[in-house]
Amino acid sequence: MSATPAAATAFKELFLNHGAQYTYRKGEFVIRPGEQPSGIFYIESGLVKAYDITKYGEENLLIIRKPEEMFPFIWGITGQERSIIYEALVPSALRMVRRETFLDYVDHNPDALAVLLDAALEMYRLHSERILNLGYRNVRERLVSFLLTTAGRFGVTNDSGHTLLDVPLRYQDIGSAISASRETVGREMQALERRDMLRVQDGYITLCDVDALQDFL
Repeated sequence: MSATPAAATAFKELFLNHGAQYTYRKGEFVIRPGEQPSGIFYIESGLVKAYDITKYGEENLLIIRKPEEMFPFIWGITGQERSIIYEALVPSALRMVRRETFLDYVDHNPDALAVLLDAALEMYRLHSERILNLGYRNVRERLVSFLLTTAGRFGVTNDSGHTLLDVPLRYQDIGSAISASRETVGREMQALERRDMLRVQDGYITLCDVDALQDFL
């Protein structure tokens, strides 16, 4: 199922017309550790990372949310809390509606179900790719798969024809996503950079040879 443009626009207007607007600085919590969500958030601009904390006290990156996406999705539908932390990755502008308002809209607008299903399927696809990546590939393959998946969500073609990942990524974040240490990620990134497959500058990654990277998989 795919939502019609009209249904997607109407769903967006729920947040724009009935949501309170909030702005967050880089590194500011949207939902703090252990905090009950105050409502459903819709990203107007910016990026928000979702993560939890492992028993060793380390961050475990789950997903980076981009404009026109909403969160916390599962809590919004089921009311079940998952202790997920949400933090602004860059300066961000969000809209928030109360869960009761959100559910009332869904109950009275059948077309909204297609929008929710599309969002759920995209989340399922991303998490399925991550599970397959962790289960059947070595570290370099996991890294390359992560970079290519990230390019699919955040890739921008620059003047050189290369693909800029328009999202700041720390090696620690990448490592938590592919089950590798920050040091291992650094070594693998340097190896790929020496082969002119990618470039790292000011915290941003540019994929210089997507075809060569795909050959790893």
